Amino acid sequence: MSDFRELYAAKRTSAEELASRVESGWLIGMDAGASQTPDIISAIAARARRDEISGVKVQTLLDVYPLEYLADASLFGKLTSEAWFSGGGSRKAVNGGYGDIIPNYYRDIPGYIRRMYNYDAFCVSVSPMDKHGYFSLATVSSYCPAMMEKARNIFLEVNDCQPRAVCGTQIHISQVAGLVEVSHPIPTLPPTKLDETSSVIGGLIAERIGDGACIQLGIGAIPDAVGAALASKHDLGIHTEMFTDSMVELIACGAVNNSKKQIHRGQTVTTFALGSQRMYDYIDDNPGIAFLPVDYVNDPNVICRNDNMVSINAALEVDLWGQVCAESVGTKHMSGTGGQVDYVRGACQSKGGKSFIAFTSTAKGGTISKIKSILTPGAVVTTSKNDVDYIVTEYGVAHLRGEPLSSRARQLIAIAHPDFRDELRFEAKKRGILL
Repeated sequence: MSDFRELYAAKRTSAEELASRVESGWLIGMDAGASQTPDIISAIAARARRDEISGVKVQTLLDVYPLEYLADASLFGKLTSEAWFSGGGSRKAVNGGYGDIIPNYYRDIPGYIRRMYNYDAFCVSVSPMDKHGYFSLATVSSYCPAMMEKARNIFLEVNDCQPRAVCGTQIHISQVAGLVEVSHPIPTLPPTKLDETSSVIGGLIAERIGDGACIQLGIGAIPDAVGAALASKHDLGIHTEMFTDSMVELIACGAVNNSKKQIHRGQTVTTFALGSQRMYDYIDDNPGIAFLPVDYVNDPNVICRNDNMVSINAALEVDLWGQVCAESVGTKHMSGTGGQVDYVRGACQSKGGKSFIAFTSTAKGGTISKIKSILTPGAVVTTSKNDVDYIVTEYGVAHLRGEPLSSRARQLIAIAHPDFRDELRFEAKKRGILL
């Protein structure tokens, strides 16, 4: 232990000192959400603002900190964003023309990293070192193992507010090039307010999920409403991309015990977590939660090994073919593909599995239908017409998989908001879709 402490002391420094090691042209990698390193990146941004470095690129996924370079267009070309999946800051950068997006399926990112990229530094926030010299990557596994393999330097922010995930990716002090000690709360998501519409949609989905199912939930009011509606179920399991507060509630009430899963029985499987402080406290030292790499967790061939797999995800709009857009409003970038397609395919390949794409029927105060005759010009197709299974709004459930186009159109029109059904029916008839 004394050797580990000596190594730790030798590598402990300041964010400014680590930033001073960064050279022009470096590629820096970070992973998702609360695993990102705001102090180190802020110090690097300060150097870029002073014109001390240029051509530095930072790859992230789902940024949640207010990272300066994502809000400052003047840093473009000096410190530039490349997002695997955008959060608020990287979304602004992409739409502002000073940040880039890398299209991908989430499960494929580790493979791209190993084949295509060499990182000058991998920056990650971790929990304090244990007695064996290891740091837990806390709320994330994701593509961290791949970046660790491909990085010349690993820079840590050691944050005593990070939970210790005992069944997750670890970094040993001997692998670390430099570390900074910080102590600040990690980002939390505000509690979701469930409205009547979300609760109706949640109930429609929950009544189609039987006891013993294995679930994947996304984030937001509708997944939370599904979680609330599942509280009366028994022997549910969790195999999910993102671990959320609604899942903690399901475990706490006894609906989830992971007892019927075919793989990782007895454990909740995820690749990253983002939510409330209560959720982070639940993760801490909990052997019942396994944080595993995304190329495993999101592999459809792994997902489908659990029988009765159910995935619930969201969309911005759907056309009468069943094409799902979850990434843009027309040409305006909103997010990325993430794991939606991974779980749609995995659930549909599962014995007894189902996949649901759920959303409220309208947007902008009821003035726009999210079910459209054709997608908004420029809209990005996330889930193809050939993969889609169930579509759900507050007006009902449409089952599209294996159905002919005319049946798809009738079902989708039936669950559109009543104010838009006549228009959709007119457009469908004009195009010869309704036979």
